[in-house]
Amino acid sequence: MAIGRFPVEAGQVLQFARSLGDVNPVFTDPKVAISAGLDAIPAPPTYVQASAHFDPDYPLRPHPDRPWFGSGREATGYGPDDEDTAGGMLHGEQHFVYHRPLLVGDVLTATVRDGDTWTKLGRRGGELRFFEIITDYHDAAAELVVTARVVGVSTQHQPKEN
Repeated sequence: MAIGRFPVEAGQVLQFARSLGDVNPVFTDPKVAISAGLDAIPAPPTYVQASAHFDPDYPLRPHPDRPWFGSGREATGYGPDDEDTAGGMLHGEQHFVYHRPLLVGDVLTATVRDGDTWTKLGRRGGELRFFEIITDYHDAAAELVVTARVVGVSTQHQPKEN
């Protein structure tokens, strides 16, 4: 997966901060951001997750021409005979490394790569398989701005009922 263009816009940063309940004026007022030593309004720490809206292959993004995991019970949702390829997978952790502040006006591109994998014996589901997915976000000058790392977990088989 690659995201060709992810603009960091003031209105989206405002909405993202509000959705988190963060009322810090640094996310809304350029004067506050400048007095904090920044060149522009910064994006909240987890903002790069919003890049999913710019990823045409993001699995939770709806596509009118095919079943969608996020649909309700209507025609575009998964039916009882559809395979759920994400079944048995969990989102374990999320990490962000900021190489510099992410600012309004930045236009990012993102590339995704596989990270480490490892296993651990679970108590009920057999072997637990851990995997990392790393996304690097670069600015228009090709400088690395943010590295995001997801740790996912899948089970060897469905846990047994107690």
